[in-house]
Amino acid sequence: MNNLRWIGSGLLLALLAACGKPEPAPAPALPVFVVHPGGSGDMAVAAYPGEVRAREEAALSFRVGGNLLRREVDAGQRVSKGQLLAVLDVADYALQARAAQAQYAAAEADLVRARDEHKRYAALAEQQLVSRSALDAQTAALKAAQGQADAARANLDVSRNQAGYAQLHAPEAGMIASREAEAGQVVAAGQTIYTLAANGAREVAISLPESAIRDFSVGQTVQVELWNQPGKQLPGSIREIAAAADPQTRTYAARVSLATEALNDVELGQSARVFISHGKGGALSVPLAAVQPGKAGQQASVWVVNPADGTLQARAVTLGTYGPEQVPVLQGLKGDEWVVAAGGHLLREGQKVTAVDRNNRPVLTTAPAAKKGE
Repeated sequence: MNNLRWIGSGLLLALLAACGKPEPAPAPALPVFVVHPGGSGDMAVAAYPGEVRAREEAALSFRVGGNLLRREVDAGQRVSKGQLLAVLDVADYALQARAAQAQYAAAEADLVRARDEHKRYAALAEQQLVSRSALDAQTAALKAAQGQADAARANLDVSRNQAGYAQLHAPEAGMIASREAEAGQVVAAGQTIYTLAANGAREVAISLPESAIRDFSVGQTVQVELWNQPGKQLPGSIREIAAAADPQTRTYAARVSLATEALNDVELGQSARVFISHGKGGALSVPLAAVQPGKAGQQASVWVVNPADGTLQARAVTLGTYGPEQVPVLQGLKGDEWVVAAGGHLLREGQKVTAVDRNNRPVLTTAPAAKKGE
């Protein structure tokens, strides 16, 4: 019992001693170098809406008109080169081919008769039994019969080709982007039946404003962001710009070619935004050292100092094309916010800091709020 009494007394004394120790002093706020998101010189970054398209798009049509008998494929299907896509009713073309065949047979018969007549007159002319003019007439008749036979043969070939044109085949492998006709419809020669997006390169079709068209050029680098992948930047470049503006919209059609490594991320018809640096203005930008890599599947971020309490907040941002020292900030920041310009990899969310400028002078005039009891 005495031992237990001594142990209890020792524990009580230890607790009283612990309660009497002063609380450890809070760690001093870490000074960090901050800047305002500045303008990127004379360059501004603008976003233009667009749509992912194939570089090679073909409007497929029959070379002859007729009743569309059946469709073999539909929109969205992938097709191979030479695959049958649609068929016209060939009954009329078969009759035309038969008529042309009969005309050719008749012309051949006339040619045989004219050739025999010419041989007989030539033999008689040698014996001076017919005049020279009679032989010349038979020679002319033979040439005419030969011409008629050649014309009938060509007409037969055309009729047979027209019967073959009643079948529409894919000129290249690709995907059927759209379908413009239905079975049972009477279509004209050259009328679009399908639009084929060929395999291979993908592009983004955009429209550039007339007011700034001189700021754009073929080969200019851009960044493409898909609607279903916000924050993910795909590299690309302007491949072509229309020579004249659209008379209604007064914009210039342009095509942005995507880099090879970006082709697996896009699908035909997707909505996209194209970010292009151009013109004169004050697009926001931050130093390269201020950018922190985002986690897997997330955007890049920067550290922003909260002026109310001097704590850090990680702010996700959308960036443009990286420059040698600065990177444009397309979304996520305001021009009056303070951004940590260096050493961000050593900081953490919610950490209290002292924001200073290049000369190590504090830049926040609002003092951090004091805790109760201090």
